[in-house]
Amino acid sequence: MDSLVPRGAGGKPARSCAASTASPVALRSPFHVAFFERAFARFFRRHMRAVRLACWGRPQMPGDAPLVVFANHPSWWDGIAVMLLSRRLFPDQEVFVPMEARALARYPFMRRIGVFGIETDSPRGAATFLREAKEVLSRPGRALWVNAPGRFSDARERPVPVAPGVVHLPEIAPGAVFLPLALEYPFWTERKAEMLAGFGPPIPGAELLALGRVARAARLSDALAAVMDRLAADAVARDPARFETLLQGREGMGGAYQAWSRLRAALRGRRFDPRHETRISPP
Repeated sequence: MDSLVPRGAGGKPARSCAASTASPVALRSPFHVAFFERAFARFFRRHMRAVRLACWGRPQMPGDAPLVVFANHPSWWDGIAVMLLSRRLFPDQEVFVPMEARALARYPFMRRIGVFGIETDSPRGAATFLREAKEVLSRPGRALWVNAPGRFSDARERPVPVAPGVVHLPEIAPGAVFLPLALEYPFWTERKAEMLAGFGPPIPGAELLALGRVARAARLSDALAAVMDRLAADAVARDPARFETLLQGREGMGGAYQAWSRLRAALRGRRFDPRHETRISPP
């Protein structure tokens, strides 16, 4: 699931399907959200090792203001991260996510879980994004999760790019709270990657609105870079104790080898541990 925001009003008109004219607020279904969260969690457990939240990175939410979570965009897994993190950390909020309209046309069910389509790189797409975002952020209890760069961007890219659509958000929702989110997907000791996450300090929308757009973009970029750098330090340490595990995936190699290892442990009266790291001892 590749969630995007318009990168600007210039450039060629996007050759994508038009976004749905129905309101994302009207289309979102709590039943579908709960159903697909379970489906995404099962999918995650099969293909990734764990969702880990940095111990310092629990979200701070002052009051009940509408929320904008602006994250980096390093991977295809970012859309799954939105679903898993939002349901576990913001269970009472209605979450909405913009997505490129042509991609959303391939997954129409996503409109029922709060995803709305936009055309990127076109004036119409930028206007649609801001119109839908204004409705989402018009009342407490709702959250807009966006990939700040508006494109895939390596976690080491600096300065962190911030799309113009994100920069404009304080102008339509000055009462919202803006929360930076860093995401990484490193491989540690197992064959599956880790999903690492950490939130930074909240920024009041009014504080951002007081800045000019250039300064506002820099403020958002610096805030996101700071939390990304902090998460990177924990990723390099490769220490699960620095994180809270929100969702555990399957471990071990799987397949015939793991089945044989499990049987061998049972025959020897030993507890089977599928993790690779327990089999490695220092010299």
